Amino acid sequence: GPGFVQGEPVPGYREEPKVAPDSIVPTFAAMKLLVDNWRWAGVPFYVRSGKHLPKRVTEIAVAFRQAPHLPFRRAGLEVVEGDVLSMHIQPDEGITLKFSAKVPGPSMKIRQVAMDFSYGATFGAEDASPYERLILDCMKGDQTLFDRADGVEGAWALMDPLLSVWSSDRSIKFPNHDSGTWGPKESEELIRRDGRRWRLP
Repeated sequence: GPGFVQGEPVPGYREEPKVAPDSIVPTFAAMKLLVDNWRWAGVPFYVRSGKHLPKRVTEIAVAFRQAPHLPFRRAGLEVVEGDVLSMHIQPDEGITLKFSAKVPGPSMKIRQVAMDFSYGATFGAEDASPYERLILDCMKGDQTLFDRADGVEGAWALMDPLLSVWSSDRSIKFPNHDSGTWGPKESEELIRRDGRRWRLP
């Protein structure tokens, strides 16, 4: 639906030029995925992506499990925010590790702190856009930054059945969301069922 992104009004997807007013093209997805092998057994992967979100960002965040005991329980701290490793893919490439640390001094105060690595700040701004870099790599025969065929086929094997159901059954009611929000309330319910919440980048 219509809304505001960074203070600017934006139309809803169905109001965009050349888009059918009854279009059912997916513009947002939120999923919980599980990998059926010994290494990742019991580890949920939460994925969300969409158009006209509040911010254009791609990141991978690893939320570490809480320790089975709280080392600061004697100080009256029942909840300590979990450690998170964030890999920023775009627009600002880098890595952030957030963890809890005791504030220096006699009182027991815990605060979350961050260790940041910014690619741009460390190595300077890049002259080429990401697409220019890929075209140059393609010309040089360097496949490092390209997806492998089996990875692309695996992604389609996962998504194609879902997209087929959406396109074949027009009676399915899908949740809507306004531009400038992080998605419909159903995406919040998806992750809240597991006692978790989405991170805000």
